[in-house]
Amino acid sequence: MDICIIGGGLTGLAAALPLTETAGVTIFESRPVLGGCLSSYKREDYWIERYYHHCFSGDEHLFSLIRDLGLSDRLEWLNGSTGYYVDGVINPLTSPIEILRYPHLSIADKARLGLLTLRAKRLDLASLDTVPASEYVRNNQGEGVYASFFEPLLRSKFGDRRDEVSAAWLISRIAIRSDRGVEGERLGYMRGGWHELVDSMAEKAQKKGATIETGTPVTAIRRTEMGWEVNGRMFDAVLATIPPQEIGRLSGMEGFAQIPYQGAACMTIGLDRDVTSGIYWLNMKDPAPYGAVVAHTNFAPRERYGEEIVYLASYFGEKPAPGLKETMLSDFCRRFSVPRDAIHWSELAVERFAGPVYTTGFADLVPDYEERGLYLAGMFSRPNYPERSMEGSIVAGQEVAARIAGVIR
Repeated sequence: MDICIIGGGLTGLAAALPLTETAGVTIFESRPVLGGCLSSYKREDYWIERYYHHCFSGDEHLFSLIRDLGLSDRLEWLNGSTGYYVDGVINPLTSPIEILRYPHLSIADKARLGLLTLRAKRLDLASLDTVPASEYVRNNQGEGVYASFFEPLLRSKFGDRRDEVSAAWLISRIAIRSDRGVEGERLGYMRGGWHELVDSMAEKAQKKGATIETGTPVTAIRRTEMGWEVNGRMFDAVLATIPPQEIGRLSGMEGFAQIPYQGAACMTIGLDRDVTSGIYWLNMKDPAPYGAVVAHTNFAPRERYGEEIVYLASYFGEKPAPGLKETMLSDFCRRFSVPRDAIHWSELAVERFAGPVYTTGFADLVPDYEERGLYLAGMFSRPNYPERSMEGSIVAGQEVAARIAGVIR
C-alpha cells in the first residue's frame, strides 16, 4: 500500500513513522524545509526556530517520541518569566511580589485572577465551547480584569475576531500555562533547537523507507478507480495535514469543514543587548504592530548564541499588512531605544495558516480523521482542541496513522 502525506510538519512526520512499518510512504512538503511552524533558521553557529516554541510538563506523547529517537538528554527544563508592557513601562509579573506590585489591577482583581488560574484545570471545557471568552471574563472576573489584562491579549492575538473566541480556548490556555513557581513558568526546550526533533523524525522515517520531497507543493488531488492521484502520481491513501478547506480546493470536493484560521508574521532579531529587562515573555498592552516581545535568550542561555535573540509576534487575517517587516522593526527600535547598528540580523517568517481561531462552537467544526475517502489530521484535529501544541499535533498524527493502519490490516 502506498500512502501520500501532504505536509511535512509534526503531524505528518508523526504519522509517517508508524505507517512505514506496513506501507510505502511519500511526504510532500511545499516549503524547502520540514517542520512547518516548527522549522528553523540555520545561522552561522546555531539553529533557531522561525516561530518560538516550548513544551509543557504534561506532554507525555512528545516525551515518549523524544525517548524513542534517543534525544532525551537534549530535553531541558527552563524558567519562563513574564511581564506586561503598559504605558511605555515594563512591568514584571513573574513572582508573587511582582504581581502584587502591578499597578493596573486592584487587589480584588488580582485575587480573582489568581483564583481563576488555580481553578482552570478543573473547569469543564466542553460547557465553555459556546461561551465567548470576553463574556466569560467580564461575568466571572469583572470589567477591570478584562479591560486591563485579557482584552489586550485577545486583541493582539485575534484582532477583530477577539469577541468570537471561546472561553474554552482561554481557559485551556490558562490551564496549560499554570505550571509556575516563584522563578516563572516551567517550560521544556530542546538544547540545540527543536530542529533536532524534526531532523531525527525525518531521518528515522527515511531509514524505514519513506520518501520525503521538500519544495513540492500539492497542486491537485483526484480520485480515480485505481485510488488517489496526487500531482499526477497514484496512491492508495492520502493523509492531508493542511486545512480541510484547502483539501476541498485542491480536490474540487465539497463538504469539508471551513476551519477559521489566522496567519502569523513572526520576526526574529539578533542583536547586541537585552531589551526586556531579563523577561522572557513580554505582552504588549500598548498598541503596537506586534502583540508580544519574546526574548529567547532570557529563556535559553545567551552564551549558546553569542548574541541576544528576540521574537516579535504578530497575527493577521487574510494577509499581513504591506511593509510589515519595516513597520515592526522601526517600532521595536523606537520603543525599546535600540539603534539600528545594534541589530545584527532580522528575518520575518509569514505563515497564512498558522493556527485555527477557536471561535465559539468550534467543537462542532472539528473533522473526523476520515472524510470522503481522505484522511485528515493537523492543528484542526481533536487533540489540538481547544489549544494547539506540539503534543496535540503528535497525538493527531499517531491517531490518524492508527486509523489508516487498521484499514491496511
